[in-house]
Amino acid sequence: MAEETASPKKGNKTTIIIAVLLVIILIQSVKIYLDYQEKVEVKQQLVTTEEDLASTMQKLNDIKAELDQKIVEIEKLGGDVKELQKAKAEVELELRRSTKRSAKAMQELKDKVEGYEVLLKMKDDEIEKLKHVNTQLFSENKSLKTKQNMLSDSINVLAKNKDELASKVAIASQLKAENITIKAVSSKGKESESPFRNKRLQKLKVEFNLAENKVAPIEGKKIIIRIVDENNQVIFDVARGSGTFMINGKEEFYTSAQEILFDNTKQKLSFLYEKGSEYTSGKYVIEIYSDNYKIGSGQFEVK
Repeated sequence: MAEETASPKKGNKTTIIIAVLLVIILIQSVKIYLDYQEKVEVKQQLVTTEEDLASTMQKLNDIKAELDQKIVEIEKLGGDVKELQKAKAEVELELRRSTKRSAKAMQELKDKVEGYEVLLKMKDDEIEKLKHVNTQLFSENKSLKTKQNMLSDSINVLAKNKDELASKVAIASQLKAENITIKAVSSKGKESESPFRNKRLQKLKVEFNLAENKVAPIEGKKIIIRIVDENNQVIFDVARGSGTFMINGKEEFYTSAQEILFDNTKQKLSFLYEKGSEYTSGKYVIEIYSDNYKIGSGQFEVK
């Protein structure tokens, strides 16, 4: 009887050991499969990034060749090539840089490529105008000195017009904040309108839309807000996301900022700022900036 009792116990123990081993094998198999999938995904991302970089670098090489060509053409026509030479130096510097770049660096490089392509298009128009001016000058059969003076005058006019056009485009493409609302948010999440009481002002909520602008390009933007008190002092706390930026050549503090993709869809933005201490009673101004210029403002009062 003792031997018969011991035999089932031993069989049960063997069964348990086999089951544990099977579970361990199953876990290891799952882990190996997940590791393999992760490696495949990483490899695919690397391939995509490398292909994207190779394509962008090829565009840079093509742009460099076009810049060389246009520098020669414009020099022959008597035009100013300083802008093109500066762009060429920047392109050559990018081509000498390491091929390893972060996602942010890749986006910055693509933005530069787009800028160079716009510059080349502008120079095509300038070359056509210069050729037209030269044709007119030679057809009039005047003295060499007269021709040179007229060419110089025409180039100056073109440069002035280009500067004026660039200035108008820059102004027209500026963003504008609309439908600005400023609310206090209590610790329980309840919102209230100005004037606010400190006990209900745990967080300050600023919301607005970016107005439609057909001139402004779809691109990354940094939207900044400043909370300014009656003494013209900016409320800021570096630990809570505050920092500095340039306004009219002067470094100033800002309260909070967001990096966005402006897509020209009247997108709505929301800032939720927690000061961490009570506001001094008085009136405050909310200033909203993009690309170092003000795009809107609002006011609130704390009692």
